[in-house]
Amino acid sequence: MREMQEWVAASGPDVPGPRRIVALDSPARVLLAAASRALRGEDCADLGYQPMLARFPGTPESVRRSAVARAGGRAALPVRQVGQVDAEWVARWMVDHYPPGQYPGVVLGSPSGAAVHLATALGMPWLPAGFEVAVQWPQGAVDNLAGSLAYGAQVAERLLAANPGVRVRQVHDPAARGVLAGSTVSLVLRWRQLPEAYRHFLGERLAPGAPVLLMRDVRTWPVVDQGQGHAFQLGSPGSGLTSADFRILSEPLDQVLRVAGGDPQRWEPPAPLGPQGYAEHGIEPGFEQSLLDWAREADSSLHRVLFAEPEALSAATADVYRGWLRAAGKTGDRCVVECGRLLDPWQVVRAGLVPYWCENATSRRVAGAEWWLAGSDPFSSVDVLPEPPGMRSPALAGLPQWLAVASFGRRRRALDRVAARGYPVTSVPTRHATEVLRAQPYDLPAPAPLDVQDALTGLRASGTAHGLLVC
Repeated sequence: MREMQEWVAASGPDVPGPRRIVALDSPARVLLAAASRALRGEDCADLGYQPMLARFPGTPESVRRSAVARAGGRAALPVRQVGQVDAEWVARWMVDHYPPGQYPGVVLGSPSGAAVHLATALGMPWLPAGFEVAVQWPQGAVDNLAGSLAYGAQVAERLLAANPGVRVRQVHDPAARGVLAGSTVSLVLRWRQLPEAYRHFLGERLAPGAPVLLMRDVRTWPVVDQGQGHAFQLGSPGSGLTSADFRILSEPLDQVLRVAGGDPQRWEPPAPLGPQGYAEHGIEPGFEQSLLDWAREADSSLHRVLFAEPEALSAATADVYRGWLRAAGKTGDRCVVECGRLLDPWQVVRAGLVPYWCENATSRRVAGAEWWLAGSDPFSSVDVLPEPPGMRSPALAGLPQWLAVASFGRRRRALDRVAARGYPVTSVPTRHATEVLRAQPYDLPAPAPLDVQDALTGLRASGTAHGLLVC
């Protein structure tokens, strides 16, 4: 913490701190906050995060759209500060989230609420393999693909000049970011190798021989490689649409563009879109290799967990939790289905719940929860926390689908009313998950930390059928 305070004190008005650099809307930011609090034995009651798209509820749609675009621009990084971004300082800020002491291992990799829950059960920190930056795009437009690509290339050039140790993935996705795709450009910075702050953290804060778990999202998507470390991605797996929808201007994308204030007739994807590559939350090969090299030098074991869909890791982690709770003499018969940034790992452990995490509120991700519940031993209660994304999209799950998830509870079937009221454009802060989970009965004491070998065995046993690979 001392190093962070010194860095903040040294920062001037044109030197952005990590809190300004890491995008407010990025999943890794909230997951890191939740993971570090859980490791300190704290809940997420102080996290007032609200998705940018969900702000200004109740106003006319055209007015709200303009207000959200302006708010997103103000929260984004000004172009003049892009050259001052330091990815190493961001890494230091991330590891400084964790309190002093030694840990029995660490979980790194792609952003996933399931990975955070697993890290909490193991008593380990969770760290991302990259971070997202939103940069102001004056005079931008949701439907201006050529302008987005050209502007993003200029921004990426400045970022890479100051940070040769990262690659930049630009993602233009109005289906996931709505009107924000026209007021900002979204850039995911992925470390090419372990940043020095991570290397120091592993060397100084892990117990000798402590295991390392690398969680890899291996979803693919068409990528336009611009060279020099910058790649452009049109759409994303998290949008709920397919890559073909973005190429041919499908009916779902047409609806999305109109909701975001764009003109479908101006939608002209770059040609060619490029071959399939790992999507924005993939991991750079050099990062994995440097982690493997570190593990060999430290005489530690590196375990890689690869998932082709986020629900594969969510289902396997939920099954591991159930076995962990039952081995500790608890029922493991109460389930909570979380969504996006509505999660609280510490309250889940405190209440003895089985957590299933949906990446977002798209129909495909929610269907994953339905399939898992349908194939699981029945739960006595199922509580559902849908995160309203703040925009309307044909790819989103409707309330009937969320109710179907809750219906798997034998005795208690609860769809959170606050989140459901005004869904999908209502505004619900992250701490609302804490408020809901605090109302669950206590089931203390918490089990002893999950053994890493038991976790890996459980992930293999449950995840193989879902396409999860543990190696």
